[in-house]
Amino acid sequence: MNRDGVSYTLSDKHNISEARREASSFLAAAGVQEPDSNAELLMRHVLGLEGAAYLAALRDPFPREKKEAWEEVIRRKAAGEPAQYIIGEQEFYGLTLQVTPAVLIPRPETELLVEAIVQHADRLSVGALYAADIGTGSGAIAAALKHLRPGWRVAASDISPDALAVAQGNVRRLGLDVAFKQGNLLEPFAGEPLDIVVSNPPYIPADVIAGLQPEVRDYEPRTALDGGPDGLAPYREMMAQLSLLPQPPRLIGFELGMGQAAEVADLLRAAGHWQEIVTIPDLAGIDRHVLGIAALLR
Repeated sequence: MNRDGVSYTLSDKHNISEARREASSFLAAAGVQEPDSNAELLMRHVLGLEGAAYLAALRDPFPREKKEAWEEVIRRKAAGEPAQYIIGEQEFYGLTLQVTPAVLIPRPETELLVEAIVQHADRLSVGALYAADIGTGSGAIAAALKHLRPGWRVAASDISPDALAVAQGNVRRLGLDVAFKQGNLLEPFAGEPLDIVVSNPPYIPADVIAGLQPEVRDYEPRTALDGGPDGLAPYREMMAQLSLLPQPPRLIGFELGMGQAAEVADLLRAAGHWQEIVTIPDLAGIDRHVLGIAALLR
């Protein structure tokens, strides 16, 4: 039994494949979503094997020296802890990022926002651009933009010093040149001529957080989730903070929650700085991103 009240002991005489299946059944019984993929991810982590090496080892006896570590990660996962926090990393746009409970775990749908920003920036302009990732968390968006467009000047902000430490460590390990600023949303960029602003801010209405799945509600940082009474407070605040910049960014892109696309698009229209407002669906076809695009990037 561990501190979360979850007990798990690996049965004897298992090969690796059987141990994974047993753990998957245990996780399913504990109510864990996607138990098979979680068990496999954790098994690869505990064994330190990937790709063909992992597949080739499936019929091998489970290494007894790994038993304690394996039981511990399965207990943690069954108690609700995200697998990404257990293994300490998450892939984003082909980049391996370290993640801790100080930062939101990067999601695949955010890759679509990165793609949209790059595509529209390339369509509107050539040459070096200045892009800012607002509320960077793990640094995922900033790192991906700099990786995809090395000639851009990329910076990122976050209000959390712990999140900035994670983000700075990620770009350093990846060998990317990204500047970081601590502060609330656009405030750290006051007076700076940003060409591009991109943000995946907190967007969950405060009274909805209690009903989220435990992996999100109990483990991911609330400051990265809570978007105020209706989830739109950060977007309104960023629109008000545009006056801190010498001129509005020529391209702006937001990730947002389900059902928020129309309201966020209206905020961008009301600001009056962008000639085209575009909504982009996620992998499930739900509008989860809104972009404001000017006629030409300087």
